[in-house]
Amino acid sequence: MNAIKRFFTNNKIRFDRNEFSGSLGDIGTDLPLIAGMVLACKLDSASVMIMFGLMQVLMGIIYGFPMPVQPLKAMAVIMISNKLSGNLLYGAGFAIGVIMLFLSLTGLLNLAAKAIPKSVIRGIQFGLGVSLAILALKDYVQSDAIVGYFFAFCSFILMLIFLNNKKYPPALFVMLVGMAYAFIFKINFTAIGNSIGFALPKVHSLSWQDIFLGFIVLALPQLPLSVANSVIATKQTINDLYPEKPNSIKKIGLTYSLMNLINPFFSGIPMCHGAGGLAGHYAFGGRTGGSVIIYGSFFLAIGLFFSKCFAEVIRVFPLPILGVILLFEALMLMLHIKDVAGNKKELFVSLLVGLMVICLPYGYVIGVITGTLIVYFINKGIMVKLIE
Repeated sequence: MNAIKRFFTNNKIRFDRNEFSGSLGDIGTDLPLIAGMVLACKLDSASVMIMFGLMQVLMGIIYGFPMPVQPLKAMAVIMISNKLSGNLLYGAGFAIGVIMLFLSLTGLLNLAAKAIPKSVIRGIQFGLGVSLAILALKDYVQSDAIVGYFFAFCSFILMLIFLNNKKYPPALFVMLVGMAYAFIFKINFTAIGNSIGFALPKVHSLSWQDIFLGFIVLALPQLPLSVANSVIATKQTINDLYPEKPNSIKKIGLTYSLMNLINPFFSGIPMCHGAGGLAGHYAFGGRTGGSVIIYGSFFLAIGLFFSKCFAEVIRVFPLPILGVILLFEALMLMLHIKDVAGNKKELFVSLLVGLMVICLPYGYVIGVITGTLIVYFINKGIMVKLIE
């Protein structure tokens, strides 16, 4: 025990009220996507939750700050919309893990990061923030009608009052509001009590057919988003929020790859890092790896002991409350555009890229390519008069 304590102390990993508050900063993004895939695609909930929790803990130890682990969003949307099989998902996760390993080891990720201007990355962050805000307000906050609005409003006011308060971190109060809401209106305690039991991840064997089809159907649509947001924008957000903890594009790509080379063999969903999650943990007080370790422990507990009543347990986190958390995560991400606000040309590029991310299919890859070309033309003296 002393050795473990010394390890966390030496790596400056804390487990205090602020880290606990920060641990809830990404739940508004993660939980609905994970629950949607588990329920729509009939995935093994114990495997999904345990592997998701383990990867959170692992990243907290490796990085020492709240490096988020998130479900791959494009894959999740395709899976939920089409109710595809878990075998295909696991094959896709392995495929994208191999691709990211190749891109990291060959230096192609570094080349991409160096080629993409900062104004383009700010546009990606801004566009992602707006997309998350729309999701929070349109789909989450409105989900439970008048009662949901009331509890969401109470949570929003609490967030405003206690935001950046180290003594009374905001997510602690929001969580209490959410739990009160769930206990009154949502949860069947009898069903939960009758279903508690121990479970472990299920070992899964991959087939070449699932890997190939998963690559075509799921990995290819995901790849542009992963390179743009999960790696490059995440690296920029680390520089913004944790300048004292520099990390390389290669390291981020390798840990992304590591998760997806392990998870498929234990029936875990594909995972990535994300700029939004990093901003969310930071906004609610998370500053060390303790934030994601605590967060991962929630998922481990659900997977190990409550997977048989998964659909009931996740009601502890009502969508209107998750919507408020997600909204503040989005605002934190959008605010990074302020450092290009004083430059008309850079602001134009950032807003244009953000608009593409929000409005266009494959908006991340289109925005990155278009924005980079526009910056090139501006630097060559082309389009300057149009912008000015």
